Amino acid sequence: MATILMVVASRDFRDEEYSEPRGLFEAAGYTVVTASSGTGPVKGALGSWVPVDRPLAGCRAVDFDAVVFVGGYGALEYADSNTAHRLCRETLDRRRVLAALCVAPVILARAGVLENRRATCFPDQNDALESLGAVLTGEAVTVDGRIVTADGPLHAREFAQAVLAALGRL
Repeated sequence: MATILMVVASRDFRDEEYSEPRGLFEAAGYTVVTASSGTGPVKGALGSWVPVDRPLAGCRAVDFDAVVFVGGYGALEYADSNTAHRLCRETLDRRRVLAALCVAPVILARAGVLENRRATCFPDQNDALESLGAVLTGEAVTVDGRIVTADGPLHAREFAQAVLAALGRL
């Protein structure tokens, strides 16, 4: 069965950036596994609680068709995470889809996987992405090969659709 890993912060992830894509992924027939550095339920910036299926440290790209980093300012806890960076590189090495929205593309950039790649993010993170070698598009959603990025919660649905389209091309 096809499986998507959604990585959420231990607190202050954007609720709709998790719930809307998750609903679309499940409607398309994917199993969704939620990982976090937190244990037990984690709380979104808007107050929703999400159960964590597994610790991020135990996740391997080989087990998933796509890895999605959910945004919200809490996601920056992974910006310097060796575990998150390893997972980003493994995902691309295994020819899987790697996706991030809002501030989460900074995680991909710091992992070194956005250098000379087209990407977008929440506008206040543009300088961070650009300084790490990403080619900023300013688009709501950007697809560069197997990497999908988006600028924030207003485009969560479009982001999820782009992830599903990328999965269809594997």
